[in-house]
Amino acid sequence: MRLAPAALAAWAVTAAVICWPIGPELAALAFAVAVVAVVVRIRGGRRAAAIATGVAAVAVVAGGFAVAVTLRADTVAAHPLTTRVGQTAQVLVVPSESPRQTGSGRVVFPATLRELDGAQSSGRVTVFAKPGQFDDLGVGQPAAFSARVGTPTRRDLTVAVLTAVGEPKLGRAPPAQRVAQRVRDRFGAASHAVLPGDTGDVLPGLILGDTSAVTPVIGQSFRASGLTHLMAVSGANVTIVCGAVLLAAGLAGPRIAVTAAAVALAGFVLIVQPSASVLRAAVMGAIGLAAVLSARRRQGVPALAAAVLVLLVIAPQLAVDLGFALSTVATAALIVIAPMWSARLQARGWPKPLADATAVCAAAQLATAPLVAAAMGYFSTVAVLANLLAGLAVAPITVLGTLAAALTGLCPPVAELLIRFAGPLLWWVLEVAQRAAAIPGASTPLPSGFAGFALVAGLTAAGMAAWRWSWGRRLIGAAVLTVAAWTLAGWL
Repeated sequence: MRLAPAALAAWAVTAAVICWPIGPELAALAFAVAVVAVVVRIRGGRRAAAIATGVAAVAVVAGGFAVAVTLRADTVAAHPLTTRVGQTAQVLVVPSESPRQTGSGRVVFPATLRELDGAQSSGRVTVFAKPGQFDDLGVGQPAAFSARVGTPTRRDLTVAVLTAVGEPKLGRAPPAQRVAQRVRDRFGAASHAVLPGDTGDVLPGLILGDTSAVTPVIGQSFRASGLTHLMAVSGANVTIVCGAVLLAAGLAGPRIAVTAAAVALAGFVLIVQPSASVLRAAVMGAIGLAAVLSARRRQGVPALAAAVLVLLVIAPQLAVDLGFALSTVATAALIVIAPMWSARLQARGWPKPLADATAVCAAAQLATAPLVAAAMGYFSTVAVLANLLAGLAVAPITVLGTLAAALTGLCPPVAELLIRFAGPLLWWVLEVAQRAAAIPGASTPLPSGFAGFALVAGLTAAGMAAWRWSWGRRLIGAAVLTVAAWTLAGWL
């Protein structure tokens, strides 16, 4: 548990230094706290010494992160592209994610800069282009083109925004990336060939996070019903995949089972692309597999805290990434809150599977609702019910879809058969999303930014506090029944 304060301190310091130029001040403050804690440890009693040791360790971690992120921020500020805003430059970039379309019709993708006007360079950039310019571009594939340099719109250690001018010259991606892209392309083609209509568009999104074929209407249904997270590969997918492999290989012994799960984890991350939520889930999964191999009991909070620390060292920009925050907060809620709520429901006579599913959906929804309101300006009132109903089909879809994706190049008929088996389950998820989104008041508009965060967080805290007393439970129950009656009347 001592890893949790260190992870929170590292996260807060990293985000603060990225957003504001206060790195030296934070580092000096952290190291001063560490010195004071060391003095207290030397002169204080046994209890004070134990507390001071923990405080000193957290302060040293925070100070180290402050220094490291300050150096990165200074490197970004001194990058040659920062002096060429509004000018045109010849660049060579390597995309870290597949290009996707924006609401304005343009194509956007994050990339790493490799060359600037023929000279070796580095740095994270965001590339915008017209539709059709980068249709054949895959992850890891170099692309050379002329670009107009712009200022980044967000503080996330991005050195510049590049707008492509003219046609790009594409190179060859590394062999592993080419194989992963072929798997993605074949799986998408097989899904559209086997499944009719929207189900063929949704399956690549649920399995690989590829939402390029999902229509805006379906995307809006998933957002209004609180099921958008199903389209973003996260810890649930990693858990299901690794769990299935561990179960399948368990008869061969723990070492072989863990090795097979590690190989499956590496291949899965490569194919779905290492986004923020995938990276967090992969690191946490790797720590869990190491715990299994060493015969130590896995503990959720230390594994999550260690995953956060490792990822902030590798990619400090994740500290200000919304997807990373949503994924981490949801995982923390499932680890800390959901088991307690499930136990209380079981004590009231609920069956264990239903209690677990309800507690998981409610905990994840309540924990992430303030962040969703702050970023997107809405609150889904049907998310818990929709996730409870759709969750029945998520695990079978993930297992069938992942097996199908792995077999598309080895045995296409078997892959298509597995996709066909997933068809009825996909229909169920689509029905849940569309019918839940059609309920009046399913998505309630809220102010975005800090106001929305404070409003939802305050109401959630007040509701959880009121639930401790019988009058609070009656009041919340009456409010829920009133909203349900109003919604049903509007629907009818």
